[in-house]
Amino acid sequence: MSKRLTFGENQAVATPESAWRKRKDAWEHLGYVLSEISSEHQDGPGRKEHELEAGRLLGLLASIEPYWANPGLDYFNEVSGLMSSGHYADAMRLVYQANQSFRTITQYVDLEGHEGIQAETDEPGTSTPGGTKPYVPMVEILLLDNGPADEIARFTEELAAQRQRTDPFHYNFIVAPSVEDALAAVLINPSIQGVVLTARFELATRRRLSSTLHKFIVNRTAGYFESTRQIQRLLDLEEILDKLHPQIPVYLMAGVALESIAHEITGRFRRIFSRNDGMDLHLSIIAEVIERYHTPFFNALQKHAKRPGGVFHAMPISRAGSVQNSPWARDLVDFYGKNLLLAETSATSGGLDSLLDPQSSIKKAHELAARAFGSHRTYFVTNGTSTANKIVHQSILAPGDIVLVDRNCHKSHHYSLVLAGAHVSYLEAYPLNEHSMYGAVPLRDIKARLLQLRREGLLHKVKMVTLTNCTFDGIIYDPRRVMEECLAIKPDLVFLWDEAWFAFASFHPVYRQRTAMSVAKVLEEEMETQEYQQRHARQAKDLPAPGTSDRPENDDAWLNTRLIPDPERVRLRVYSTQSTHKTLTSLRQGSMIHVFDQDFAMRNLNAFREAYMTHTSTSPNYQILASLDIGRRQAELEGYALVQRQVDLAQSICRAMGRNTLLGKYFRILDSKDLIPAEYRCSTSAMPVRDGLAAWDEAWQNDEFVVDPSRLTLDISRTGVDGDTFKHQYLMDGHSIQVNKTSRTSVLLMTNIGTTRSAVAHLIEVLVKIAEELERKKRLDGRVLAMGKTADQHQICLPDFSFFAPEFDTGGGSGDLRKAYYLTYQDPATHFLSSAQIRARIIAGEQIVSAVFVTPYPPGFPVLVPGQVVTLNILDYMDRLDTREIHGYHQDLGYQVFTHESLEELKPASSTA
Repeated sequence: MSKRLTFGENQAVATPESAWRKRKDAWEHLGYVLSEISSEHQDGPGRKEHELEAGRLLGLLASIEPYWANPGLDYFNEVSGLMSSGHYADAMRLVYQANQSFRTITQYVDLEGHEGIQAETDEPGTSTPGGTKPYVPMVEILLLDNGPADEIARFTEELAAQRQRTDPFHYNFIVAPSVEDALAAVLINPSIQGVVLTARFELATRRRLSSTLHKFIVNRTAGYFESTRQIQRLLDLEEILDKLHPQIPVYLMAGVALESIAHEITGRFRRIFSRNDGMDLHLSIIAEVIERYHTPFFNALQKHAKRPGGVFHAMPISRAGSVQNSPWARDLVDFYGKNLLLAETSATSGGLDSLLDPQSSIKKAHELAARAFGSHRTYFVTNGTSTANKIVHQSILAPGDIVLVDRNCHKSHHYSLVLAGAHVSYLEAYPLNEHSMYGAVPLRDIKARLLQLRREGLLHKVKMVTLTNCTFDGIIYDPRRVMEECLAIKPDLVFLWDEAWFAFASFHPVYRQRTAMSVAKVLEEEMETQEYQQRHARQAKDLPAPGTSDRPENDDAWLNTRLIPDPERVRLRVYSTQSTHKTLTSLRQGSMIHVFDQDFAMRNLNAFREAYMTHTSTSPNYQILASLDIGRRQAELEGYALVQRQVDLAQSICRAMGRNTLLGKYFRILDSKDLIPAEYRCSTSAMPVRDGLAAWDEAWQNDEFVVDPSRLTLDISRTGVDGDTFKHQYLMDGHSIQVNKTSRTSVLLMTNIGTTRSAVAHLIEVLVKIAEELERKKRLDGRVLAMGKTADQHQICLPDFSFFAPEFDTGGGSGDLRKAYYLTYQDPATHFLSSAQIRARIIAGEQIVSAVFVTPYPPGFPVLVPGQVVTLNILDYMDRLDTREIHGYHQDLGYQVFTHESLEELKPASSTA
């Protein structure tokens, strides 16, 4: 039977960022306390203390459990009743059964009759789909209804009666009486997979929400529910839910003749039902979850692997043919398993489809991914985001087009621009010299460059802006503000947002507002409103004419104003590339390209297809494609839960660091005040996520830059150990802890959707051991090993991009990378010089020009590019750099630079041009 959980008054509801953890911990700890009570003597000294603790845990669960249907409030009340009557052993058994359901985020239902939890006799793990008993997944549906309790109970029971043994999953209802309760439930409970709205509801809750949760709800509902018409209030709530969690379908249960309101709500709800349409509602809930669960390409690949057949074309390894009976290669089958090899094929028939010309399963997988990420179109890429970047750049840019690029973006962008032949205008991120890293590019600098190009008569050549969001170190832009203000200067500007490290962000309500696809959708909708058009008209009256070479001061007003683009002229052309394998579930090199381009069909469809053909293998890895399909499914069904958990686990590391005095002696987590200068922040909090959901959301709505709270930059400057040594000798070699990026003074720690609580505990334990080791060394050596070093001794002055040599300068701060790149093909246009030789020549007044990209890895952005003038500051930086892997620099030979003679030969052609 479907459970109805009602909302009564109780203690304050926990915040979303901790509810899942507190709930799980409370149930587990309650089981432990009850076992202690059951084993203790009736008048034992510890019994009273344990009974008080059990009461406290009951109070905590009473505030959270109404937001879950499994095991839910009815089950909780049964436990509470047993405890009240002193039947602690019976209560303990129920609590143990409930704890089994927390092994996964999605609970399961036993078709033999034990809903939501395992039967007492079941062994752990039998509730999974691989078990021996007929279990199916159990999901939760939110019902907003404040009607009579008996009427709601009849309705939910009628829906429960529609269940069939063949249903792929079952669901239970959580019943919320008010808008605030419904929004709290969606934020608290990540297992909710659908919302059913009725016209019977209140606005305010009768429960006591935590202050930060209540403030977040108040902020997100501001401006809504001003109408007294119930249908408008329902539309308001649907819009709020769509912004919070667009993956959740919203159904309307109308209490009036449907045809009388259909014209007002067309397209707003997934479907509309009357009270008598229980069967249709049941089938719609089932069908919608199945649609999100469906993985068309993965299903086709599974079907292909199970078909008998013979291989009379390429790929001897297909169906394990070349290795299964080989004494020399059999271990490949043993290690990877037979299914992997059964799925290996070069065929594109039988439903497997072609990546280069998708018509069936891959095409459908692309469409489902586009829905999940909010794009017009989505394309799978099987050789990484480096290739995805090349595809987008080549599809948009022609030789001679100007593109504004963050100089610190990934190396793939720089190589892409060489291939495209675009003229590159590099933008500088703000430096964090104390921490040996860069931040992001201030919007004022981007606007200033566009205005400069306009004054110089080159704005018509500007085609694209390319930025990394978020950066390797977790600095996140405000894409809305960047796109709006840049479009006010050039309405047809194309944006490429490199979201290689940000694929997960689309599935969390706070993160989502800083993603390219979400912002593009919001801008498209808002620019169609009369209010937006009026705002632009008012601003246009006050702004002076654009600056010219004679009157450059006119651009000051443009720089100092938050610009509003002309909605009549703007064309939204937004692309994002994502490394699905980095932050969501996918095999390595699985990436996606998302397109939100109003002119795609007219201006870029053919060029994009050709670019995709240019850079995509004709033999794509089908396992990668299948994993992308699975990754999309998982993100849609449990993405919010997983992202919220990764943030919470990251913050648990911060809390543990703050509580341990020894850790604080050697380590520190850098916060927003360390990584973002005050001029780019409205919020004053050092780490807004610590101050609760409302503070986190407000900061992300207002600050120019924010820090991803799941990325922790660990400052190790007080250890006396550089970042590369700390990474390899202390973390990886010493304790098998993998990290990616380091600087001289820091190590980047990242939680992800696969991070576990035990992994976090292990990390803290290892850091404590390292700190203890440093303490022992300090005592044995009789000196202050680490504490005597200051940050200044580690500090390197980060070099800005210098400038392009005159031979490659194309005006407006841009340069011709391609010309410089291919000049190296002419022998002998280049030679190698050591750092000392270059330094001597620069001091003597000679100009030295790099012939190649010089790129420390990680993080993977070039310090020098072809055609760039080498400066003493750059040499100082490179000489002190301790990164082991530097692409383009030869340890024995030095730097590859252009000869003086090769540059002299360019001057006549340059001056003629």
